[in-house]
Amino acid sequence: MSTVVPEPAAQRQPRRAVITADALQDLITALRTAGLRPVGPTVRDGAIVLDELGSAADLPHGRGSATAPGAYRLVEREDGAVFGHSAGPQSWKQFLHPARRLLFSADRDPATGDFIPEPEDSEPVHYAFIGVRPCDLAAVKILNRALRRAPDADRGPFIVAVECTEPGATCFCASAGTGPGCADRSGEFDLALVELVGEPAHRFLVTVGSERGDAILDAVPHGPVPDGLVQRARAAVAAAAGRMGRTLPATDLRVLLARSADAERWDDVAARCLTCGNCTMVCPTCFCTSVEDTTDLSGDHAERWESWDSCFDIDYSYIHGGSVRTSAKSRYRQWLTHKFGTWHDQFGTSGCVGCGRCIAWCPVGIDVTEELAALNDGIDRIDRIDRIGGAEQSLEETRGSR
Repeated sequence: MSTVVPEPAAQRQPRRAVITADALQDLITALRTAGLRPVGPTVRDGAIVLDELGSAADLPHGRGSATAPGAYRLVEREDGAVFGHSAGPQSWKQFLHPARRLLFSADRDPATGDFIPEPEDSEPVHYAFIGVRPCDLAAVKILNRALRRAPDADRGPFIVAVECTEPGATCFCASAGTGPGCADRSGEFDLALVELVGEPAHRFLVTVGSERGDAILDAVPHGPVPDGLVQRARAAVAAAAGRMGRTLPATDLRVLLARSADAERWDDVAARCLTCGNCTMVCPTCFCTSVEDTTDLSGDHAERWESWDSCFDIDYSYIHGGSVRTSAKSRYRQWLTHKFGTWHDQFGTSGCVGCGRCIAWCPVGIDVTEELAALNDGIDRIDRIDRIGGAEQSLEETRGSR
């Protein structure tokens, strides 16, 4: 009797297929049939936002985006690409960690006068996220870790990732290590698409990342992968890495920020920062919240609500006696140091995925990559001075010993 030796996991190739642009409607139909609520990019209010998709027609066909520090605008695309845009103002955080939610309510018992709490027990919504960029895929993982939530809690969202071939001018996911591809991150997505427009037709290379993805693909018209298509798709994704508008300094950012606590650059950025908190609102991983208790006028009904908050709010650091971080300088330094430095100590990764939203949606165009580069230049200057001082001291000691 022969023994079948299973193929090593490292050598096993994922299931791949090709679907047409028309099959996106079949994909949405299959997700709805599976009891999922499809959410994805759509055009509204002059931006590409995330909302429930009634059909594939709601997707931003032929619409792209142009970004710059403090700037975002829609642009028309002649190629009809569906996912030819970079990150918009919203992230998937709004569905996983809602901006405002009821924690519980309580009503006074007329007999005893005591409040009887009623926990919030609304049915969880089973989402299908369509069009998740690799940077945002990493953000979902980081957010789950920060919120101490299992990725499969409430079955977890069904994720249709779209690998990036059109980075924006404010993107830097390549240097953050989260993109532009994700095909080798099976388990983080259910299906991953690479959009190929033009030659010879508008189509998508599909990579299956889970059993759920396998089942959904079976319900969508698809075909075999032609020779060379995987290589062309991988080349398109790899080329996107070379077109990132920005990059992080190639240094240990934890060490850089730990050494930069007294840097003069903090005064410079504080002179520009409005402490509006926009960067934390659009950030796909910022998770800070505050809790508010309310009652009705009769005093018989009370509710506790959780809302997004920001470390740029002066009251966020309020403790007995007053706020700890009273200046814009201290609040910006806290945010940047936590995001790129102490987040590693707290959660084992960086808190930044390189989506660039904080740059585009900062009203004064503060660029985190520029600020980190300036801090790095400052540390390099100090190190050069120390080396010169050390060399001069060694020279003096050599002369004195002669």
